[in-house]
Formats: sequence, structure tokens, C-alpha cells
Amino acid sequence: MVKIRLTRLGDIRTPIYRVIVTDSRAKRDSAYVDMIGTYNPKETTGETKIDVEKAKEWLSKGAVPTDTVRALLIKAGVLAEPAVRAPAKTPKKKEKK
Repeated sequence: MVKIRLTRLGDIRTPIYRVIVTDSRAKRDSAYVDMIGTYNPKETTGETKIDVEKAKEWLSKGAVPTDTVRALLIKAGVLAEPAVRAPAKTPKKKEKK
């Protein structure tokens, strides 16, 4: 299966990520098939540069984005925002009586 996910670059306290297309079984920082963009979370705006045409091409071929990359693709306008949001992954805490 082909995935669209992030790979980390940069120094200890200054991460920069590449948005890459790779085999789902490959390690995080191993070789990749194609690079479709970058993400810099340290910028105040969360600077994202994504090649929209490449992203759409890989999605049409069946590549599956991770949750984080899906959010970045929605922000870049590649994917439409879902009408219903997914529930939170952690269950709510029970109230004490």
C-alpha cells in the first residue's frame, strides 16, 4: 500500500517535515517514491507548501494520507473538508458524582 506521510528533517528544536509518498512498510526516514511538499510547524502560520497537481495525482492512484497529512491537504485545498468530523480518539472522562 502506498501512503502519503511526513518525514522529519531539521535540527533538534527546529523540525521541518517533507510530505512524501512512500510504501507503508518503509521506515519514517527511509527512501521515498515522490516528494509532494513541505511543512514547517515552527512558523506562526504553520507554513505549508504542497504541489496540488502531484497530490491529486497520487490520491487518484490510491495513495492513502495519514491523519496529519489529510489535515494539511484540506488546508491546502487538495481535499474537501468532511461534512461530519470524526469523533475524538480519546474517550471523554466520566464526571464524578
